[in-house]
Amino acid sequence: MAINTSRKRRMILSALGAVTAVGLLAGCGSSTPGQGAGDGDGGSGGATTVQFWHRTFTPVENAWYKDIVKKFNASQDKIKVVDTEVPADAWDQKMKAAQAAGKAPDIYTHSGSIQDAVNAGQLYELNKVVDQSKLDEIIDAAKPVSEIGGKYYAYPLLLEAQTVLFWNKEMLTKAGVDAEAGPTTWDELLADCAKIQPTLAKGTYCISPASDAATFAWSTVGQQYNFSGHTALTDDWTKPDINNDGYKSLMLKYKELWDKGYMAKQALDAYVGGKDFGEKKVAFKVSGSWMMSQIGSDYKDMLTNTGVGAFPNASGGDDRTATTLGNFKWVIDAKSKNPEAAGKFLEWALAGDTANLVPFFVQTQFTKVPVRKSVQDAVAKDEAAAKAPWSKVVVDDIAPTAIPEPTYPWDVSLAVGTAMESVMKGAATPDSAIATAEKAIQTVIDREKLPEKAPKN
Repeated sequence: MAINTSRKRRMILSALGAVTAVGLLAGCGSSTPGQGAGDGDGGSGGATTVQFWHRTFTPVENAWYKDIVKKFNASQDKIKVVDTEVPADAWDQKMKAAQAAGKAPDIYTHSGSIQDAVNAGQLYELNKVVDQSKLDEIIDAAKPVSEIGGKYYAYPLLLEAQTVLFWNKEMLTKAGVDAEAGPTTWDELLADCAKIQPTLAKGTYCISPASDAATFAWSTVGQQYNFSGHTALTDDWTKPDINNDGYKSLMLKYKELWDKGYMAKQALDAYVGGKDFGEKKVAFKVSGSWMMSQIGSDYKDMLTNTGVGAFPNASGGDDRTATTLGNFKWVIDAKSKNPEAAGKFLEWALAGDTANLVPFFVQTQFTKVPVRKSVQDAVAKDEAAAKAPWSKVVVDDIAPTAIPEPTYPWDVSLAVGTAMESVMKGAATPDSAIATAEKAIQTVIDREKLPEKAPKN
């Protein structure tokens, strides 16, 4: 039988003895949020002051943010950008409070869909302050998360695969499982777990996947598409589209992982983290592409012992993607008093010299996808790129066919995630869980008048 094409493309992290992972850098200090958009005009030396907020990310990302602001301020004397790092767990509360008080920053980071923010009139149209030629450089895969109706409201810093399969080669080899190519279908994954489970020490498991409603909601959108050929709403957004064999089958796959003890009943680490994998408590770990950055920083010995590949397909799913393409973007607040100055900073940092961006992708260990081809090429030429073969898996094998995050409201995704968790844990049958989710989704459709907001393409 011919080897599946996607299986042949799998790349294993071998021959990496010479890899020197980027070490953790000290995180930059954070200032106190709350200064209004445009506050401080005519500040230092008569320069226009621009307030810039970003979430706390990993230490190397925090360092890049601090450095890019410092370099921009040093490059000219007309605009002074004030950088504020906001703890990730406090971001939503801080931002909502600032927006309600009319004190939102001029420019800030934004994750997920921009549809709701655009509908609410919260974002400034970038076409007015960023050169069109710079906007035209954004690759097609990033346009759905930055552009609506021909107008740009966000400029992405990166795209990243939200569902990647990592495996411990030693643990697979011990169980007699092929460690040079991970499973390409759910059936193969379950068969591997059946072989691996008897070889595991107490407290270790075959796999650490998503396991709670909120994480299922955002991390499995690609899997929903993979199993059913669509996501949770009909194309015209008039009703839910989850009562079908595809969604039921996906839910039952996770129930099998749960029922057979292939996964821990109590999560060993957050989906976004890599501690459980780094400490060799699981043979397979499902997380975003960003996890390799943590492995490279905190568990360097695992760099030569880690396989990376696309998440397994549904049987019959062919080469349909099983991952969602996450993103982080920069946006300008619609009420900013200095949108032109904010636009100049954004254009300089994200749409200007590739040298400004290459350090970000190198320091995050080639785990994220640049949204400009020129930046992709520049990153690929960095001498460290050859020592990070997982980058090719993410950029070439996973990202091109991944689907953008859905633009429908979060509550729709959460209803699906809740159904998945309840079926996995045996609290409901697929039929009853889907019926409950359908009612919740229809409430959102009616409340938000979603048919009026359905994508036209």
